[in-house]
Amino acid sequence: MTAARTFGPVRIVGTGLLGTSLGLALRARGVEVILANRSPAALRLAIDYGAGRAATDADAPALVVVATSPDSTAERVAAELAAHPEALVTDVASVKGGILRELIAVGADVARYLGSHPMAGRERGGAMAARADLFDGRPWVLAPHDATDPAQVRALEDLALDVGAVPVVMDPEDHDRGVALISHAPQLVASLLAARLTDGQTRAVGLAGQGLRDTTRIAASDPELWVQILSANAAPVAEVLSALRDDLDAALAALRDPEAPGALATIAGVLDAGNRGVARIPGKHGRDERYASLVVRIDDRPGELARLLTEIGEEGVNMEDLRLEHSPGAQVGYAEIAVLPERSHELATALEARGWTLVEGR
Repeated sequence: MTAARTFGPVRIVGTGLLGTSLGLALRARGVEVILANRSPAALRLAIDYGAGRAATDADAPALVVVATSPDSTAERVAAELAAHPEALVTDVASVKGGILRELIAVGADVARYLGSHPMAGRERGGAMAARADLFDGRPWVLAPHDATDPAQVRALEDLALDVGAVPVVMDPEDHDRGVALISHAPQLVASLLAARLTDGQTRAVGLAGQGLRDTTRIAASDPELWVQILSANAAPVAEVLSALRDDLDAALAALRDPEAPGALATIAGVLDAGNRGVARIPGKHGRDERYASLVVRIDDRPGELARLLTEIGEEGVNMEDLRLEHSPGAQVGYAEIAVLPERSHELATALEARGWTLVEGR
C-alpha cells in the first residue's frame, strides 16, 4: 500500500454516515483520525467501529472535516476555524454557496475554509451504516472561492484521492445548481412518485417490478435530513422542478387527448429526450459509455447468485453493473448484468454452456 497523501491528524466533527466512513477510510491508509460529536453515544459507537480516537484538548489537527447536519454546518465550521487557527477546515454538506455566505456574514476566517462535497451516500444514515469504501470511484467536489489558496485545493485533492474518490473542482454556485439537477430534484420526484403508492390497492402495488423500484429507491431517504438539504438549496431546485412541470404539463395535455394532432409526437418526444438524458449519465469509472446487458434467470435457492458471479469471474469478464429483480413469492429471480459490448456475446455463450438460462426482452 502506498503512503497516504493526507497529512494528519485529521479531525472529523460528526460521526454519522459520512464522518464515520471517512474516518474508516483514512484509518485504513494509516492516517491519524480524531473524532468529535456532541452525542457521547454516537462518538463511542464510531470509535468502537475503528473510525478514530476521541478528541483531546492537546490536539492540533492539520485538517478539520465538518460532517454535521446541513442546518448546523456553517455554525460548526465557524467554531472550528476559531478553535484551530492553523488548520484548513472543510465540510461535506451537499450545498456550498449558502455556507460560504453565512461564514462571510459572521466574519469567519474564510481564507482557511474550502467547502467540499463527496457525492456518496446511502439511504440509511449513522455510524452503523458507515463503510470504508463508501467514496470509492465517487466524485468529490471541491468548491474554491476568491480567498482560496491553490495549496488548499491540493490538500483536499489528496484527501479525496486517499479515500478512493475522484476530485472535481467547481465554483460553489455551479455546484449548487448541479446537485439540484442530479440529486436534490430527483429526491423530490422520487418521493412524489412513491407517495402515489400510499393510496394504491394492495393487489396493484403487489405487481410492482424493477422499474418502480429503480425510480423510487431514494424515496426511502431520511425526511428530516432532506428538509434541511432542500431548504438550503431551494432556489436551484425550484428552477429544475419548474422546467419539469412544464414538460409534465405538455405530456398531460397529450395524454388527455391522444387523438389530437401532435399528441403522440409530444409523448414520443418526451420518451426520446429521456433516452438522450440517460445516455449522458456517467457509467463505471466516470465514463460516458453504454453497456450491453445480459439477463440471467436465477433459481431462488441459497448460493445461486454467488455461483453466477463466481462463474462470470472465471470467464475473465469484468461486470460493470448488476441489478437484481425478485418479486416476493416468485421461485426465480433475474440478474441483469452490464458488460462491455465486445464481451457480451462471449459471456452469453459461456454462461449458457454452464447451464444458465439467458432471458431476452425483459
